[in-house]
Parts: sequence; structure tokens; C-alpha cells
Amino acid sequence: MHAKAGTPDGVLSHTVSGQAWRELRFNGVPVGETGINAALCGQWGCPVLLVTGDEAVCREGAELLGSGLTTVAVKKGLGRFSARQVPPLRAREMIEDGARRALRDLSAVKPYDPGRPSEITIEFMTPDRVVEYRNRRGVQQVNDLTLTSKADDWWSAWSQFYF
Repeated sequence: MHAKAGTPDGVLSHTVSGQAWRELRFNGVPVGETGINAALCGQWGCPVLLVTGDEAVCREGAELLGSGLTTVAVKKGLGRFSARQVPPLRAREMIEDGARRALRDLSAVKPYDPGRPSEITIEFMTPDRVVEYRNRRGVQQVNDLTLTSKADDWWSAWSQFYF
């Protein structure tokens, strides 16, 4: 996975789109790919037990999901487009070991629920990006760069942006 947009040491950091989305919040909590995936899995009672990537996304995952999360950092970000990487063979071994450790305790991380009711806020990089979403049912434009979606649960709020 990748760290959320704007993370200084996040290699290829972005949130959904590196060109469009500046920040994503679930009930006021800033999230990135890890948060999206955890909320999606959590909607159906499935926890995220393992996060791999650079040190930044591992840190982000542990902050969001707790100390029971197994993380495997195979890169140290030097900036958005550069990193010190673990050699591929060793990285694969580290990830396989992390997966084995994560699967030993399926209750180490609870399924992630951003909360009920749910409010999702997207802040875009530029005003033209708002146009694609602003007229969808349940989506409200807050200002030139920001949209929100509110619903009883996360999946319903998320779905309003896309369906």
C-alpha cells in the first residue's frame, strides 16, 4: 500500500488519485489507502491484519488500526519519488514471514468501522475535480474544493460518491 497524500516520507504517496484527491476523512479522521481498504473489509466483518509497503504506510496503518496490526516495511522513503529499498528477494521473504505472523492471530485487529453515522469528506487539489461528484445523490458541496457524503454507515456514505 501507499501512504496518504501529503506524507513527506511516503513513497508514491496519494489518496485514491495522486492528481485529484488532497485529503480524505472518515468522520474527521484523515485516511489513505489503508483506511479505505480497512473500512471496506470492516464493512463485512473482516479485519486488515497486515500492511506492507514503506515505513510511512506501516506507521499510518498502525496509528489507524492499532498495535495488533502486523506491518512489514520494505522501503524507507527519502521523498515522494525516492526510497531505499530492501532487495526484492529479501523483501519477499519479509512479506511472507509477516503474512504468517499476521495469520497466527485473526483477532489481533478488530474489523475497522469508521463510526455510525458516517461522514466522508473529500478535499480535492483543484475545483474542476469536484464537478465529477457534486451532483450525486447524498453528496454535498461544502466549498470549491470539498465534498461530503453522510449516511447511516460507511458503505452507504462511500457508495454515494460512486453509484
